[in-house]
Amino acid sequence: MAQSATVDGLPVVAAEQADAPIVVTGVRQAYRGDFALSEIPQSIDVIDAGTIEENSTIRLNDALDLNASVARQNTLGGLWDSFAIRGFAGDENIPTGYLVNGFNGGRGFGGERDTAGIERIEVLKGPAAALFGRGEPGGTVNLVTKQARIGDTFGTFGVQFGSFDRLRSEADINLAVTEGLSARLIGYIEGGDTFRDTVEEYRWGFLPSIGIAIGPDTRLTYDLEKTRVETPFDRGIVVLGGDFDTVPRDRYLGEPGDGDHIARAEGHSLRFQHDFNADWSVLLGGSLRDTLLTGTSSDPELAVSRQPIFRDGRSLSRQRRSRVYDSQQFVLRAEISGAFQTGGLRHRVLIGADHDEFDNLQDFRRVRPPSVNSNPSEQAAYVIDVLDPVYGRFPLPTPLPQNNRLDEQKSTGFFIQDQIELTDRLQIRIGARYDDFSLRTENYLTGIDSERKDDRISPQFGVVYEIADPVTLYAAYSEGFRANIGTDVTGRIFDPEISKSIEAGAKLTLLNGALTGTFTVYQLEKDNVLASDINNPGFSVAIGEARSRGIELDVNGRLPGDIDILVSYAHVDAESRSSVLDPNFSFVIEPGDPLINIADHTFNAQASKRVHVAGRTAKLGGGVQYVSDRLGATGTDFVLPDHTLFRVFGEIELLEDVTLFGTVANLFNADWYANSYSQLWVQPGAPRTATIGFRAGF
Repeated sequence: MAQSATVDGLPVVAAEQADAPIVVTGVRQAYRGDFALSEIPQSIDVIDAGTIEENSTIRLNDALDLNASVARQNTLGGLWDSFAIRGFAGDENIPTGYLVNGFNGGRGFGGERDTAGIERIEVLKGPAAALFGRGEPGGTVNLVTKQARIGDTFGTFGVQFGSFDRLRSEADINLAVTEGLSARLIGYIEGGDTFRDTVEEYRWGFLPSIGIAIGPDTRLTYDLEKTRVETPFDRGIVVLGGDFDTVPRDRYLGEPGDGDHIARAEGHSLRFQHDFNADWSVLLGGSLRDTLLTGTSSDPELAVSRQPIFRDGRSLSRQRRSRVYDSQQFVLRAEISGAFQTGGLRHRVLIGADHDEFDNLQDFRRVRPPSVNSNPSEQAAYVIDVLDPVYGRFPLPTPLPQNNRLDEQKSTGFFIQDQIELTDRLQIRIGARYDDFSLRTENYLTGIDSERKDDRISPQFGVVYEIADPVTLYAAYSEGFRANIGTDVTGRIFDPEISKSIEAGAKLTLLNGALTGTFTVYQLEKDNVLASDINNPGFSVAIGEARSRGIELDVNGRLPGDIDILVSYAHVDAESRSSVLDPNFSFVIEPGDPLINIADHTFNAQASKRVHVAGRTAKLGGGVQYVSDRLGATGTDFVLPDHTLFRVFGEIELLEDVTLFGTVANLFNADWYANSYSQLWVQPGAPRTATIGFRAGF
C-alpha cells in the first residue's frame, strides 16, 4: 500500500512494501529543504500545469502574466525571456536568469522558453539570495519540469489549431521500462504565421526524462533539453508624438530579406537523491547547457541625430545588425538537509555548496545610417516608409564589427540555513551564503582583457508565527549580490550589484487547505545598477541606485461548489534613487523617476468550474488581466497606456480520455503593448487570438 508524503509541501508517493511496485511522482527541489509553503518566511506563488493547460499558454512570458508581481521587459525582438519581479530586472544584455529544477538555466540564448514539459512554475519572491545567490532581490523563477514517474505507464497527445494559421502538436509519454526504470518522452512542434506582417515562426523541442529508482530511498534522474526556434527579429512598431495609431499593430518595420534568427539550446542535467531516513537526505546534481543565437536584422535607429522620422513623420532610418551569441553554462551543486533536536528545540538545517561557470561570447556587428544633417540618400539612410512600407527596396548593407567579446564568469558558493522551532507556533530562520566569483573578459576587437575577483557573505533572517491554524505571520530580511557580467566600452568591469531586501506578510489556509492566500509588504534596495549602452550594443553603463517597495496579494485554490479561482494583485513603486545622465538618450534621470516597463498596479484573476453536459464532464472559465500605464523609455515622459484583457476557456470530454478544448485570449480585441525600450521600439500585444484542439490520453 502506498504512503503519501510531501517534498517542498507537494505530494510524493513511494512504495511501502519491498515487493510492491515503486511509484515515485516527485523529486526534491534544490535550495528548499523539507518545508511546507506556510513555514517558509517568503512569498511563493505556484502556477501549475493545469492552469497553464486550461489557458492554452505555450510561452513562459505568457504564463508569468498570471502572477501580478512579474512584469514584461525587453525581449530582444521576441528572441529571449525577459521579466522583472517586484520591479527589478536583471542585465539587459542577456536573458533574465531563472532556475530549472534548481539549476541556473535562463541566461543563454535558446529563444523564448516553451511551456511544454513544465510541471509547475514557482515564483520565488523576495529575499532568497542567501540560498540561491547571484539573483535579483525581487525574486527568481524556478521551473519544475515533468519527471519520469517510475513504475507507471501513461501518455497524452494533443493537437491545436490557432489564429494566424498556427498548428501545434505535442506529446507526453511515460513508459515503465522495468520496475525501477522509467522514461518520460516529451516533445512538441509548432509552426505558422503571427499577427505581425511577414513574420512567421517555427519551433520544436524534445525534453525527455529518465528516472531510476535504486530501492525506495534513492533516485537518479537525467533530463535532456533539445530545442530550436526560427523567427525573424522584430523590434515592433513606432509611436510618434504619443500617438499609438502611428502605424497598425501588425506592421513589420524590419526587412523580410534578413531571414530568420535561429536560437538553439541543448541541455543535460543529472540529479541524485538519497533519503537516509525520515529526517535526513542528500541531493547532488550537475548540468551543462549550450545555446546559440544567429541571424541578421534591420532595426530602427534610435539616435535623434540620425533619425529622419522625427522630421517628416514617415521615413524611418535603420541599422542593419548581425548577431552570433554563443553561451555555455556548467553547474554543480550538493546539499544535505535534515532535522535534529537540541535542548528541546527542533532544528531543520540545509547545508550545501554550488559551482557555476558561464561563458558568454557575443559577436555583434552593425552598420548605422549617417547624420540627417548630411542629407543622406534614402539608400544610405536605409529608410523604410512606415506609412507605406516597401520591402527589398535597397541592397542589404553589410554589418561591420562592433563588439566581439568573451565573458567568462566563475562562481563558487557555500550556504547554510537553520530553521528553529522555538514553540509549537514560533519558528525562526537564520542562514548565510558565501560566494567567491571571478569574471574575465577578452575583447577580440580592442585586444583589451579585463579581470575581476571578489567575494561576499549574504546573510538572511526570518521569523514565522502561526497565530491560529489558518493564519501564519512571517517576516524576512536578506542581503545579496549579483556579479555584473560584461564591461563598459573601455573594458572596465563593474562592481557587483548589491541588494538589501525586507518583507513581511500573512499566509492564510482555509477549507482544509483547498484555498490559500498570501499578503505581503516589502522594500528592496540595490546599488551598482547597470543599463545597456545603446550607442555601444553589447556593453553596459552604470546608473547608480534603485528602490522598489509595494504590496501583493495572491489567492489560489478551490471554493465550495468546485469553483477554482486564482487572484493576483501587485502594487509596485519602483524608482531610481540616483541623479545620473542616462547614456542611452542623454536625458537626466532624477531620484524618484520610475523604472522602465514597471506598472504601479497589476491585477490578474480567473475562475473556472466543472459541469456536466449530456453526461460528459466539461469545464468553463474566464479571466481578466489589468496592467496600469508604465514608463516606456528611461529618462523621458513616454508612457505605455494601461490595458485590460479578458479571456475565456473551456473543454469537454468527447470520449473517455479524449477532450476537446478551446480558448479565446484578448476577447474584446483591445489594443495593448507588452513592453518597449523607446518610442521607436514598442512591442504591440496580440489581438484577439483563438485556439481549438484536442487531447487524448491513455
